Amino acid sequence: MRILYIIWQIFIAAPLLIIITLATAIITIIGCTIGNGRFWGYYPAAIWSWLFCRILFLPVEVEGKENLDANTSYVFVANHQGAFDIFLIFGFLNHQFRWMMKKSLENIPFVGYACKKAKHIFVDQSTPTTIYETMQDAYNILQGGLSVVVFPEGTRSKTGKMGKFHKGGFLLADYLQLPIIPITLDGPFNVLPRNKGISFVKRHKLRMIIHSPIFPQEKGRNDINLLSRQSYEIIHNDLPEEFK
Repeated sequence: MRILYIIWQIFIAAPLLIIITLATAIITIIGCTIGNGRFWGYYPAAIWSWLFCRILFLPVEVEGKENLDANTSYVFVANHQGAFDIFLIFGFLNHQFRWMMKKSLENIPFVGYACKKAKHIFVDQSTPTTIYETMQDAYNILQGGLSVVVFPEGTRSKTGKMGKFHKGGFLLADYLQLPIIPITLDGPFNVLPRNKGISFVKRHKLRMIIHSPIFPQEKGRNDINLLSRQSYEIIHNDLPEEFK
């Protein structure tokens, strides 16, 4: 079965995924240019992510959707196990949001420009001015009733285990006094672990747990540290033993 799955990936899944990726980028660019950016900046990519998982026959399990209110803005924070974190969240969260992502991703052909048109937030920490501009972009998006998703680790895990959380997303939640929703992701590391070589997708269940919101209690450094610590513990506690 493993050989058949690899053959499927090479000759059928890969061409299909390349086509729908380019189509999604083009549709997003055109839609956001001439139409409703709120709609076109989210739904094409959400459908793309859903198709990505389905074309690769990846089973998906989602828990905790009842914790979300469609009319509330959140700062979602999730552990970063692998590349398929993107498809799992985008395709199955079912809540309007924009990503906070590395500035370098803006350089990906078509996709980077599509993300820019969709108003995803590129994080530039090179100077105090660019940090302020990043926060202002996030502020403007959240004021519009959308949410943001942040990977506080900043990069994909090399082992599947969680790394140290950076404070950016929690600083934003504290500044705007918005609830944080911790998300536990399990499975993306098993599907496609981070490495430097060419590797094939392994069929494994993708699991996403959407936890109850955590509300800021006050403003300032103590609150930011508390939000970070609570989120880390909640996400960590629902990971399987091999990733703790």
